[in-house]
Amino acid sequence: MIKVNAYAAQEAGEKLQKFQYELPEIGKEEVDIKVHYCGLCHSDLSMVNNDWGMTQYPIVPGHEIVGEVTKIGSEVKELKIGDRVGMGWYAQSCMHCNQCMDGKQHLCGTIESTIVGRHGGFADAVRGHWSWVTPLPKGLDMAKAGPLFCGGITVFNPIVLSGVQPTDKVGVIGVGGLGHMAIKFLKAWGCEVTAFSSNPNKKEAILKMGAHQVVDSTKPEDLERIAGTLNFILNTTNVSLDWNSFLTTLSPQGKLHTVGAVLEPMAIPAFSLIMGEKSVGGSPLGSIALTRKMLEFCVRHNIYPTVEEFKMENVNDAIKHLEDGKARFRIVLKA
Repeated sequence: MIKVNAYAAQEAGEKLQKFQYELPEIGKEEVDIKVHYCGLCHSDLSMVNNDWGMTQYPIVPGHEIVGEVTKIGSEVKELKIGDRVGMGWYAQSCMHCNQCMDGKQHLCGTIESTIVGRHGGFADAVRGHWSWVTPLPKGLDMAKAGPLFCGGITVFNPIVLSGVQPTDKVGVIGVGGLGHMAIKFLKAWGCEVTAFSSNPNKKEAILKMGAHQVVDSTKPEDLERIAGTLNFILNTTNVSLDWNSFLTTLSPQGKLHTVGAVLEPMAIPAFSLIMGEKSVGGSPLGSIALTRKMLEFCVRHNIYPTVEEFKMENVNDAIKHLEDGKARFRIVLKA
């Protein structure tokens, strides 16, 4: 048995408290990670507050984990003790269903999330299946890498999935924890990037991230000005918007893709899709292989999330900072 020191919420909405639990004997295909850094994601808050109705208490949040391997199961071949690794929202998949065998492990019907029914990375150790424990490429900054394993792959996957070309004109709705990484990826991809933001105070920062222009999403005239010009739009917000206004900015055969967990039904007029052969889609994170490619892309282009660092012991201060909307743009906890 391994004793793990962690921070957990005992009930919905409660502050995190010190919490200790025991890991059983390691499985043949499992890996233990000593946590060095763990990102704080808005999904952690949703799980702590049981916003999605699937939280089991006590819950140790944290699913943007980077650290080093401390123990491996007898059947683990690729990893060795001391390797620098990361693990994100997913910790295990079956590895035998059609989706897993086709390299789409993130679509596995029995996939296990790192903080759903198990304890996450706001701790000194965490465990996962070797396949979802990703080696960090040489040169990757561990202090900034954590958010790449959730927010990063969440916005990188749609770029590949939607076949975005370097010559495309693209838009990003919302410039927060997800959106600012999408802008950085799309700029490096070669695209002309339009950022949709309702906060004029962010304009200078958004342009520094790599956006070519910033459009005020609250002004219909600004949206009309770019009507029919964008090949692809990525929505990173989790609120209901006037989706038809954004559909009008798409060119024929353009795609609106959402990764923001909008809880209300999205009002999409059929004729807005039919007349221009436009489409609407969505996606979760990404496959194991694509996560590795994303990390290599980040090293090649020196792409990192913009982060603020807190000590793990100050996790409740970090949570309040995020809840108050003050994070710029991702928070990382140092163990």
